[in-house]
Amino acid sequence: MAQTWGTNSAGGYMYSDELSDVLRMAVQPMVKFRQFCDAKDATNKGLSKGDKFNWNIYSDVGTAGTTLTEGTAIPETAFTVEQNQLTITEYGNSVGFSSKLDDLSKHSVTEVINKVLKNDAKKAFDTAAHAQFLASPLAVVPTSGTSTSEVTLDSDGTTSVTNNVEMGKDHIKSIVDIMKERNIPAYINDDYYAIGHPSTFRGVKDDLESVHQYTDAGFQMIMNGEIGRYEGVRFIEQTNISKADMGTPAGAWTNAKSNGAYFFGADTVAEAIAIPEEMRGKIPTDYGRSRGIAWYYLGGFGLVHDTAAQARIVHWDSAT
Repeated sequence: MAQTWGTNSAGGYMYSDELSDVLRMAVQPMVKFRQFCDAKDATNKGLSKGDKFNWNIYSDVGTAGTTLTEGTAIPETAFTVEQNQLTITEYGNSVGFSSKLDDLSKHSVTEVINKVLKNDAKKAFDTAAHAQFLASPLAVVPTSGTSTSEVTLDSDGTTSVTNNVEMGKDHIKSIVDIMKERNIPAYINDDYYAIGHPSTFRGVKDDLESVHQYTDAGFQMIMNGEIGRYEGVRFIEQTNISKADMGTPAGAWTNAKSNGAYFFGADTVAEAIAIPEEMRGKIPTDYGRSRGIAWYYLGGFGLVHDTAAQARIVHWDSAT
């Protein structure tokens, strides 16, 4: 399907006697999940050497250091090395258009298509990154499904408890305590991040509004969608991923009490980039009458730590 001159909705509306010169686009969000991926250069490993990208994970030493006794040799220990892997694949989309549309349109067809495709690429990357966040083995729910302060942690990626309460500030405190006691490293300075829909955080937004009363003067919103900081957690609002997909694998929570969210520290998702995203023009066919523009990317996303003991992402979840 190509953009053409003969159909108004497919391109004919791009010219009229009184068409505004202002280029207006549908509202589109920026990437939210992808910005938290650790980009890795896969140009040497991804091209001409297969489609797998590996990274090493190094354990702590087997025996902790301790005091020494004079005349006794320093003890030796070791650490283990494990590997995780992701598959590098192609991503892309395109819009075809006719030379007649391009020649007669008041607005530049290529400019419009470039913007439309860039918006599409943003959502595609967030979808791919989010799929790895969702794969984390750590999930939390309010204890018994109704506690307004305590949470229960599951380490197999699922929960049998129906989350039947709105997320509150005491839940956040409990989640942060769990993350710290699991030695999940902070994402930046001493702060974790949380990402979810605006309505998911509605119950704690009053606390976020007063957050600047006790934060350092140098605190700044530094990530796309960042709305505030509470209990050492910086909150990100996103709408690229639907509520149905942010919830359980079966879909959105059915009780409308809350919805899925992710709390995380450093080293979450790896992004292996073989060919960074780029815009490509189609080689014209039909003697130059058939044209097109595409975005293209060669890479992949993978959960860095997929074992519960080392996992860095905690999913605010529900059974239904």
